Amino acid sequence: MAEEKNPEEQAPPAKRGKLLIFIIIGVVVVVLIGGLGAFFLLKNKPAADGAEDEMAAEIDHGSKKDGKETPPVYVKLETFTTNLAVEDPAGPQTAQYVQAVVELKVEDVAEGEVIKQYMPEIRNGVLRLLSSKKASQLASVEGKDALAAEIRSTVNGVVNPSPKKGAKGGAQGPVSVVLFSSFIIQ
Repeated sequence: MAEEKNPEEQAPPAKRGKLLIFIIIGVVVVVLIGGLGAFFLLKNKPAADGAEDEMAAEIDHGSKKDGKETPPVYVKLETFTTNLAVEDPAGPQTAQYVQAVVELKVEDVAEGEVIKQYMPEIRNGVLRLLSSKKASQLASVEGKDALAAEIRSTVNGVVNPSPKKGAKGGAQGPVSVVLFSSFIIQ
């Protein structure tokens, strides 16, 4: 009968030692590569944040209060849908409608909350303003810009009814910009 060899006896001790050394070296290399990769990724991250801060300083979307930058706050108004003024009273009476989603840019959350307190008056003013316009007045970019300025003046007049006027003739108040998220004339 042939003698069966133990699996431990099949590999000579010198070959097992070399295999063990290669495994240990492989594990050390993998750990070193992972450590160096993590080090370089974390080291470069603050530099990237600094570059983003410089770009943010160049493009001022927020405001500065007490020396700190704060992001702008947007107050989204509910969708406005109303009929437009008739283009030609003597012509055929075809009703045209406007549907607009308006967002107001304010400096901070507190001003946004103040605007929300006056929402019924603001919605009334904007609806009356929209319904007084003709489709031809609102079709161009200039018409939409003029409407945005009028909405800003209307909202600021409701929230801050003082007679003080801003640089562009509108009432000063919390709203700095009026944006349209959606604008459809039909």
